[in-house]
Amino acid sequence: MNWSDKLQNLKRNIAKKERILVAFSGGVDSSLLAKIARDELGDTALCVILDSEILPRNELKHAEELSRSLNLNFEIARHSMLADKEFIRNTPMRCYLCKKACSEVLKNIAEARGIAFVADGLNLSDYEDYRPGIVACEEEGIWHPFVDAGISKEDIREIARRLGLSFWNRPSNACLSSRIPYFEMITKENLGLIEEAENYLRSLGFQQLRVRTHGRLAPVELLKEDIIQALNLREEIVKKLKSIGFGYITLDLEGFRSGSMNKILEKVGAY
Repeated sequence: MNWSDKLQNLKRNIAKKERILVAFSGGVDSSLLAKIARDELGDTALCVILDSEILPRNELKHAEELSRSLNLNFEIARHSMLADKEFIRNTPMRCYLCKKACSEVLKNIAEARGIAFVADGLNLSDYEDYRPGIVACEEEGIWHPFVDAGISKEDIREIARRLGLSFWNRPSNACLSSRIPYFEMITKENLGLIEEAENYLRSLGFQQLRVRTHGRLAPVELLKEDIIQALNLREEIVKKLKSIGFGYITLDLEGFRSGSMNKILEKVGAY
């Protein structure tokens, strides 16, 4: 099935729902879903941005700006994850706990507005990694329109590109807590260190990146083609990241890879 057929399936499935709430983050997946929902349902498609401590401020700003540019019917709901003692313990079930809590918030908003379906941007490619959050969403009855339409991450970018949407090649991102190794406590302080460091590296022109943390050690992941540039800026980067609060700065020679923190779980047979 080509991208056009998959898009038509997606449109038909969304149109049948009549009213939905879209969990909107401003990423490529939820942005395409929100745009199609808006086209098919108009203002009866409500997009909700969940704002918590683990969402980078620049991502929140981007989501707001994109919502306006796409003429979405949207709102922002504040939700604290650092108030959850189990979440901040940062076990391998971190994502499950987060998605469980977020799903509850979204479902409450939907119920208050008479909306029967809460949808997210989950796609077929998301099943390829350790994603306990998927289990939580399915337990809570969250609808996955892309999965039902047989759409992968590659399909999403292709559809967005074919539709002329500016965000089609936007770098992937994830919540700030995903940078912290399992069993290292999630705090406002270490989230802030990560966010400031990543903002700085983006100001140097790096786009797809992660600053992981191991205490005060900061392993930096960049695209392989950006590593030489980072080495040329080594002294400047080290000086800045140390001023932010990191004690040791390293460059991960494997380069950027989504979900790299989950590799340790594979080694110990956690999934």
